[in-house]
Amino acid sequence: MNIIQQYEASEIARLTAARPVPEFGAGDTLRVMVNIKEGERSRVQAFEGVCIARSNKGLNSNFTVRKISYGEGVERVFALYAPTIAEIQVVRRGDVRRAKLYYLRGRRGKSARIAERARDTETH
Repeated sequence: MNIIQQYEASEIARLTAARPVPEFGAGDTLRVMVNIKEGERSRVQAFEGVCIARSNKGLNSNFTVRKISYGEGVERVFALYAPTIAEIQVVRRGDVRRAKLYYLRGRRGKSARIAERARDTETH
């Protein structure tokens, strides 16, 4: 393990101690609480949607969340360890066979739904 990997591991340990990161993957519905600063005020806003991609690159890990807002698809990429994220909640687990769900971009309505993963396959 070189110096950079040691530094990244220590930073990830420090950041996860402050804000734990739940286990989630593509297909899971997430509620990401985002810190928003407007002038001198700050507030927390929820961004809830389906995780369509996850990229694990150590400290540079990120994930993409897609939601439909007023009939328009909105995607947002979040850095996993960013200070702007207050909390990540897993609303429901999705049963998918792919790591990247970019095909959902071309789907609307019922064909864009993802089945929920059965409870008995995972211990809670």
